[in-house]
Amino acid sequence: MIATYILMALVAYLIGSVNFSVIISKRIAGFDVRERGSGNAGTTNMLRSVGKGPAALTLILDIAKGLVAILIAFLIGKISDEANAAVLVQLAGFFVVLGHTFPVFFGFKGGKGVATSLGVLLFINPLIGLICLVFALAVMAFTRMVSLGSIMAAILFPVLTLFIKDNYIADGYTYVFFGIAMAVLVIFNHRSNLKRIYTGKENRLSFK
Repeated sequence: MIATYILMALVAYLIGSVNFSVIISKRIAGFDVRERGSGNAGTTNMLRSVGKGPAALTLILDIAKGLVAILIAFLIGKISDEANAAVLVQLAGFFVVLGHTFPVFFGFKGGKGVATSLGVLLFINPLIGLICLVFALAVMAFTRMVSLGSIMAAILFPVLTLFIKDNYIADGYTYVFFGIAMAVLVIFNHRSNLKRIYTGKENRLSFK
């Protein structure tokens, strides 16, 4: 049983380690997106450094990573007689984002895991995922700061697990702890953004 959990965590981490922003930027623009802009391997920096099309493709593929990892965990939980499906799903969710943040294939320098986290949330509980997405977009639209919207949505996730008890892909009582772990990881990944927000130097999106 323990071996199943370890294997799931490893598989999810490897899925997360496939960093599409680096792959796409090198293929389309001829440079590593981590060498431009904020140095982050994610959708926002792709938008600023490469363009709208590559950024949209990166967003879709990063979300898909989270979906794929959760789907694999769900299927293993279905066929396993010993492993707890909810624990498998949560391990997959955490480690796929961890892989995106510290990708073994790209020198352990990746993105901040927001899009992949969204994919995880939408599959684990579509209602919670949609609420977090709408909330994040509202904060982003109001402040024009992607980072702040991402951070606030990450904080909202574990709070929602306290009140929403249904519609999870696998029943379990540990989702609040999973939510806290995911929030801590996302906030940790945005620590430099928090410093810039505090000093009033955070980059803002233009809606032109």
